[in-house]
Amino acid sequence: MSNQIAGEKNSSTKMIPVIDPSTEEQITEIPEGGQNAVDEAVARARETFESGIWRLKPASEKGKILWRLADILERDVAELAAIESRNTGMNEMQLNILISTSSEFVRYFAGWCTKLYGISNDIRMTGGITGTTSQFHAYTLKEPYGVAGLIVSWNGPLYVALSKVAPALAAGCSCVLKPSSLTPLSAMKLMDLLKEAGVPDGVVNLVNGSGSITGAALSAHPGVDKLSFTGSVEVGKKLVLASAGNLKRLTLELGGKSPVLIFDDADLSKTILGAGVGIFAGSGQGCVCGSRIYAQRGIYEQVVEGLANFAKTLQLGGPQDEGAHIGPIISESQLKRVMGFIEEGKEQGVEVVTGGKRLDRRGYFVEPAVLTNVREDMRLMREEIFGPVVAVVPFDEEEEAIAMANDTPYGLAGAVWTQDSARAHRLAKRVEAGMVWLNCQLVADPAMPFGGYKQSGWGLEYGWAGVDAYLKTKTVYTFIED
Repeated sequence: MSNQIAGEKNSSTKMIPVIDPSTEEQITEIPEGGQNAVDEAVARARETFESGIWRLKPASEKGKILWRLADILERDVAELAAIESRNTGMNEMQLNILISTSSEFVRYFAGWCTKLYGISNDIRMTGGITGTTSQFHAYTLKEPYGVAGLIVSWNGPLYVALSKVAPALAAGCSCVLKPSSLTPLSAMKLMDLLKEAGVPDGVVNLVNGSGSITGAALSAHPGVDKLSFTGSVEVGKKLVLASAGNLKRLTLELGGKSPVLIFDDADLSKTILGAGVGIFAGSGQGCVCGSRIYAQRGIYEQVVEGLANFAKTLQLGGPQDEGAHIGPIISESQLKRVMGFIEEGKEQGVEVVTGGKRLDRRGYFVEPAVLTNVREDMRLMREEIFGPVVAVVPFDEEEEAIAMANDTPYGLAGAVWTQDSARAHRLAKRVEAGMVWLNCQLVADPAMPFGGYKQSGWGLEYGWAGVDAYLKTKTVYTFIED
């Protein structure tokens, strides 16, 4: 038994090509694991969980192993960035930062290993036929759910994988990890690093394959007790149905259509930069990217011009292109989706102030686009585009801005730019989202919970809530003699 990849290639295995999005060249191929690979991985995870090889290990030792993993991640940051860069098209400098941040996430969750305890209470109850008073001592136990299925998205794949693996291991679960079929390479490398850190064989198992086949098999598997998924709302809803068989517990981190509110007293030099990075970082392929910007009418033209100028300064390119700020869209199908939103908008009268064209070169590159003359009922304002596309809409009064911001089925993140502190905190309460930034964007910390309102998800990741998502609570009553 080992921390291995289930469903290795054989003569009858369907293979899935892995493409470099910056060159459109095939890097390698992975097997479509399917039901057999999932069965194999879940069985290994179940065996290690029942044996207690990880679950019953002293808490301090589990914490030391996770801390060692964080050290290894930092040691190998350049290699991991190179792997992930080729697989995602992001430049290595940005990935160095993201992977270093991931190591801090692992350290944070390592600290929780020794702090998983419940509550206690002394109880006196009067009742029964005699009306006598009895005493009880009650306490709760925090116990790992069991086998956790972890389904990871293709944007920041190692970061997202570690944000699930680390708390699951801290809680004492055994895991089955399924990376996106578009970006499996860093997860495959992670298996080696987990083994080096000291995670026992079979505690973390990896299955490769598509979401529709391998992901579906994992989400419906009766041997999986807990499922954590990062991805689209559409797939999240399918997982809810698939999990009904054994009512497995779900954590769903789904899409977003994050609003950004800019008031006429905002410091525009900081605001334009913050909002620009907030949408164009990672080519807009982030669930929290601020894709709907509402600017107060007095500064609307300045905001549009400022964002357009900022977009024009961004150099597109792959890891091999010196000076590139942002990379390609992840795949050809996603490229077509992004371009489809832009073309549909243009047909409906949307003005493309800048960008919105595919680069005339190999790779799935789209110029960062700033759009105006949009309506709230347009599809590009209602659905998640997941590309470097932002729409800017004017507003007059605060009530109008908050009404438009909340008129969405999503509720993952939002931002408010204003120098009026009372307004900032007032609107923080009114924006219907799980995370609100005031005069900043794209800030995250492992100690702070992360999750969405509405259709942006179920449950929370990060912080104590992120560990508790992998724990169940048992209440114990003990009779005490009077």
